[in-house]
Amino acid sequence: MDAMTARAHELARGGRLPAFVYDLDGLAAHAAAVRLALGEVELYYAVKANPDPELLAVLARQVDGFEVSSGGELAHVARVLPGARVAFGGPGKTDVELRAAAGTHRVHVESPGELRRLLAMGVAADVLLRVNLDVPIAGASLAMGGGATPFGMDPAGVDECVSLLAGQEGVRLRGVHAHLASGLDADDLLGLAEAVLAYARGLGVTEINLGGGMAVSYADPADLFDWVAYGEGLAKLRRRGETLRVEPGRALTVYCGRYATRVIDVKRVYGELFAVVAGGTHHIRTPATKGHDQPVVPSASGEPVTIVGQLCTPKDQLAARVPIALAPGDVVEFAMAGAYAWNISHHDFLMHPHPAFSYVGSSTGGSCRSEPASGLATGT
Repeated sequence: MDAMTARAHELARGGRLPAFVYDLDGLAAHAAAVRLALGEVELYYAVKANPDPELLAVLARQVDGFEVSSGGELAHVARVLPGARVAFGGPGKTDVELRAAAGTHRVHVESPGELRRLLAMGVAADVLLRVNLDVPIAGASLAMGGGATPFGMDPAGVDECVSLLAGQEGVRLRGVHAHLASGLDADDLLGLAEAVLAYARGLGVTEINLGGGMAVSYADPADLFDWVAYGEGLAKLRRRGETLRVEPGRALTVYCGRYATRVIDVKRVYGELFAVVAGGTHHIRTPATKGHDQPVVPSASGEPVTIVGQLCTPKDQLAARVPIALAPGDVVEFAMAGAYAWNISHHDFLMHPHPAFSYVGSSTGGSCRSEPASGLATGT
């Protein structure tokens, strides 16, 4: 029994499930390995993947900065990690957010209209222009570029921004940002990087943020993104004097988290076996949004069973036909719950209790604690 499973059973005995359990040492080791593989390439963490304060504190030791996409995320990082280097992105910045973004390390400008608003404020800011190149994006799980999308600008929009920036000194052009797709392997991402670098060099800039998008496999958790190949490839592409930056989110934190819950009921319907567990996709929405089975931590084998939550919708399904033996009261752990889980879920649908959050490992001085996600009591 590993430390995360031991913690899950400890929480069960205390009536504290459902809960997210995070392995801080595992996260620290993974982030350190990524940092080493990237060499001179700057590493930012995309806070949207998981803004948990304990995870941010661990990552702060390995990353060069944090990418935020809202004023709320900016304020959160400032509270948790005062003085941290921050880049502000996102396609719909309000005037209030733009003014706050001007005080960060970099502002990722999404459109000529957004730049005009920033210039009209009369503030000093360092900006990257988010470019959407018309390049093939094959095999992506999610495309943000490669054609007409609401993210970033085509080259004509970038040219308009360059013209707007001419003749003034307050808002300084530092380079380009390009997050074109998610769910790609190292070779595909290197292909996109080559196209982005060629465009940036034609524009005459030397700071290039290549975004994130590193593939994560929920079907085969052992199929990991090849950070070593990616780092070596970027080292070959990089020219002297250029600053390259990447900003992964899911690929950094997804493996450090589990969602642990307990079985409430097991029943057979038209021959199919179902296990109903406490909680569900209002805690961990990833299976519903991506249409996949959340990986289950292996336990005693048994008849295939579909694991569902407590919500009044057939979409509240966590995993289908898992070959494990389950009975009421059993603890069930779902792996790969460290990113886009609690923070993207519809927490208060049906007003079930919020989960607990618990941490194992010595990365915070040996502290291991369990705490509710909000003022609501956790329940079983």
